Amino acid sequence: MDTITHGIAGALIGKAFFDGEDLFTRKPATARRVASIAATLGAIFPDADIIHDVLSRDPLTLLKWHRSWTHSVVMLPAFALALAALTRYVARKRSWPSPSFAVLLLIYGVGIASHIFLDYATSFGTMLWTPLSRAREQWDLLFIIDFTLTAVVLLPQFVAALYRARDAFPRRALQMWLGFSICAGLAAWLQTLAEFPPSLAAVLLVMVALAALFFAPAVGGWGYRASFKNWNRAGFAAFVVYIGMAAFAHHSAMTRVETFAAEKGIGVETLGALPLPPSLLHWDGLVRTPRGVYEVRMNLRDPYPSGLQDPIEYRYYPDAPPNEFLAAARQLPTVRTYLWFARFPVYRWRKEGDNTVVEFNDLRFLRSRRRPSPFTYRVVYGAQGNVLSQGWAKE
Repeated sequence: MDTITHGIAGALIGKAFFDGEDLFTRKPATARRVASIAATLGAIFPDADIIHDVLSRDPLTLLKWHRSWTHSVVMLPAFALALAALTRYVARKRSWPSPSFAVLLLIYGVGIASHIFLDYATSFGTMLWTPLSRAREQWDLLFIIDFTLTAVVLLPQFVAALYRARDAFPRRALQMWLGFSICAGLAAWLQTLAEFPPSLAAVLLVMVALAALFFAPAVGGWGYRASFKNWNRAGFAAFVVYIGMAAFAHHSAMTRVETFAAEKGIGVETLGALPLPPSLLHWDGLVRTPRGVYEVRMNLRDPYPSGLQDPIEYRYYPDAPPNEFLAAARQLPTVRTYLWFARFPVYRWRKEGDNTVVEFNDLRFLRSRRRPSPFTYRVVYGAQGNVLSQGWAKE
């Protein structure tokens, strides 16, 4: 999950359960405000490990270390203790009122846990048990950048701020609606660039839903009677419902993938159903076999076809025939690290003049007609069998 969404989710938790004040207003520091900021920082903190990737010259640092120590449930208490102690120290130095150390410890623990949970819910893989285990685990419920989830955790905070006072309501509500409508259009544009365009009807429906969310609570004044905390708790409830819907959709998609593999009589090494944008209805079924990977793109609105009269559509990505270069590349330390990370790798090789190019591509990640798939690792051998270059494919 992207760091911005992690921070927004942490802010929602702080406001809903730790009496946090509105972060969008410029108020002096209070214990409640410090609590809300702590929840946000705790939810962002685990991505601090990306600094290791920025400073390291090892191109595989992201695979080796991202989502390891700072994303570990084993290490969570230690990081929460350190952050709580640091916050108390800064608060004393600046004479800020702040929650007690025990409360800060709880806030940071919950914030870090929310980050670990959301990353675990994606398909990238999280080393939950570092340092006890280096195994990457994933739940495959959420796409790594989920605009819907971001909206679910962000919108309630704006609505809560909007209905704290009646001053200039029409103007503020209109500004929020216009701002979020523009964001919806931008999200649709980005998804179109990624070759997963939403329909115009879907974008218009989102704009109508936004208008209802910002303006409808003013009818009869009930929006003003709901407390700031309860608005944010309603947002947290919506977040839980969304995760539940994702889990249900994932179960349905996995059932289809398992049925597909059984009907085709495929020798399964591993299989999975991975989320695709733009909604919870779109999934990518992948089945790794001894000789390649099958892919089934699914829309859960469509009934699963049955019988030979209505076969399911799929693509097959075969591994290249084995040769000495492919065998040698698989023994390289860097490639072994890559294959430890990859879940649905496809092995390819080709001749380019006197050179032999070997490529490893993890089909877990989106592929585009205009650019190489992310996390494609390439090894180039010379005519004498020597390694000329190796690293990520960039062109």
